[in-house]
Amino acid sequence: MDTNLATNSNESLSTKLAVHDLSFYYGKFKALANVRLDVYERQITALIGPSGCGKSTFLRTLNRMNDLIPGARAVGEILLDGQNVNSPTMDVVDLRRRVGMVFQRPNPFPISVFENLAYGPRAIGNPGRAELSEIVETCLHETGLWDELRDSLSRPALGLSLDQQQRLCVARALAVRPEVILMDEPCSALDPIATLKIEDLMRELRRDYTIIIVTHNMQQAARVSDWTGFFLLGELIEVGATRQIFRQPRDQRTEDYITGRFG
Repeated sequence: MDTNLATNSNESLSTKLAVHDLSFYYGKFKALANVRLDVYERQITALIGPSGCGKSTFLRTLNRMNDLIPGARAVGEILLDGQNVNSPTMDVVDLRRRVGMVFQRPNPFPISVFENLAYGPRAIGNPGRAELSEIVETCLHETGLWDELRDSLSRPALGLSLDQQQRLCVARALAVRPEVILMDEPCSALDPIATLKIEDLMRELRRDYTIIIVTHNMQQAARVSDWTGFFLLGELIEVGATRQIFRQPRDQRTEDYITGRFG
């Protein structure tokens, strides 16, 4: 398994997440095998591979969402700024604040736009109305929604268009000021125009956040990511600078997948 980065220099980049020999089990089934990966700060890392290869499982290990599944367990280290995510002393609530998640389908709460964005800050603190209003406005600006929704903050979030709902879910994640944003196929339910809006948003957020995206859309991975990792049957086969992965993959299995020979 080749996990050496190439083409882009990583010498000046800071490692935000370091994954060392991570295996993951659903009961007796081994879903991930000895994954090793460095995720760099303020970069976009895309994870590609066929369905069922372990991409989404891996993504959920990074903020321990898999803890909610009976019989699931992780073996190995995931270091977030040097702190082992899998340590029993890890505050999982704080971990999920620091490492936010945006899911495949938009899932706004059945409350107003304002209350969707206020939910997280209220859960972790006691902000006043003025502070909440500032958080809401900032997050809507960051996701390009302020001009669209500034006069509709009391509007039910479920009444928004799908792309607005997905951007609202990103804004909701930003409201608690995470350090890492995990995106599990965030454009799979969207049309091409809405997809481009989300991709533009990812590029903007990259200035301040570390982003990891799971996608089946290889063109999307090529467009938005700095680094790409290819998963197959629970293994991380190859990871490198996106340009290198798509133009000169080192592993034949990576090339076969990218060129459509399987998957």
